[in-house]
Parts: sequence; C-alpha cells; structure tokens
Amino acid sequence: MTETISHTVGLKDLPRLVGTALGTSEPVRITQHQIDQFADATNDRQWIHVDPERAKQGPFGTTIAHGFLTLSLAPSLFWQLLDVTGSDQVINCGIGRARFTAPVPVESHVRLAAEITAVEPCKGGYQLTAALTFLVEGSERPACIADMIIRYLGDISV
Repeated sequence: MTETISHTVGLKDLPRLVGTALGTSEPVRITQHQIDQFADATNDRQWIHVDPERAKQGPFGTTIAHGFLTLSLAPSLFWQLLDVTGSDQVINCGIGRARFTAPVPVESHVRLAAEITAVEPCKGGYQLTAALTFLVEGSERPACIADMIIRYLGDISV
C-alpha cells in the first residue's frame, strides 16, 4: 500500500485548515485474522465476529468486524491524510459522537474520509477536531462516523 499524504501543513498554520476536506485514505482490507486478534485483545468473541460457519447463517452471511475495530483504524488512516510539520508531540485525546452505521464484512476494504471541523489553541499547541467517515467499498452507507480529537504540541510561533 502506498501512503499518500494529501495535506502537509506547518503547526502554526493548522487553524487555516478548518473546513477543509482532507480526502480519502488508501483502502485497508479487513481479514478474519485481524478480527480474531481484536476479539482476543478485547475479550469480545461474539459468534458474528469469530465463527465463520455460524455467521454464514446469520444476517450478513459472513463474519463482520467489530465496530470498535473499524474505529481503531482512525489514527493510522488519518495520518495518511494529514502531516503536521513542526509538532513535537501528537496526542490522541478521544473520540466524540461515534456511531456504527453499517457492518464491515470480513475481506471488505475500508477507507477513511476526513474533514477538519475545528482547530483551537491549547496549552503548547493546537487541538484539532476532525469529522471521520469510514467507507466500505461496495456499500452505499458508511460503516462508522465519528469525531476525532487530536492535540498537536510544539512551538506555534515558527
């Protein structure tokens, strides 16, 4: 997979990105192995995620990724879309208003679309809020929508 950064901006110029759609990330394939590892890590081993035979008879005809697995892809996919130079430290502060709106069947390809909705000064830098939309190739509905809050710390005077 080629990682293409759609926007590069210096830390001091981050506020200028409010309202900017950053584009869409490269696709990531969701495998049964990933789903199983996530199930083990979170102790969430519901059959709809980890039992392919039983899931064939379920509502989606196959296993599906955990909603939180899809959401956990946010940082790695977001970094494909935005590179902030001059930041000494990046802190993931949280997720707001997350909604799981459609299933992610095993072997699906997921992309992230993001828009910068706010950039506010904070101690030592800026706090950015991005509206995230997780897209599943072949599906009309997004799998997840959420706001991600990130702090970029560093000298904003340069």
